[in-house]
Amino acid sequence: MEAVARLRDVPTSPRKMRLIADLIRGQRVSRALGLLKYQPQAGAAVLQKVLLSAVANWQQKNEDERIEDADLYVKTIFVDGGPMLKRLRPAPQGRGHRIRKRSNHITIVVDSAAQSALTQVEETTPENEQ
Repeated sequence: MEAVARLRDVPTSPRKMRLIADLIRGQRVSRALGLLKYQPQAGAAVLQKVLLSAVANWQQKNEDERIEDADLYVKTIFVDGGPMLKRLRPAPQGRGHRIRKRSNHITIVVDSAAQSALTQVEETTPENEQ
């Protein structure tokens, strides 16, 4: 059973956030949290909070299961561009240079490795044919 967490309008450029997101794509949740904790980039703390939110959403959906037994992993993570704030900066000779303050949207999907392995086995086993 998947769980999704989204964070919109994060005031960081998508390019910078994707560099951090690429580190944890496909990783186990415990390893991903360890990686994010010691990353020096400012976006790592934001991604860590979104990942913890996705784990909490998974826990809410699966109240009867334990997180330790589920073996959660980051199934999907992507960073999309958000709205851009356009500002003007003074430049020489009375001109103005445009400054684009970018933002992004983060989406993280976590899933249970144990449960996804069970569904793959069920799909691959041939049913009784008559």
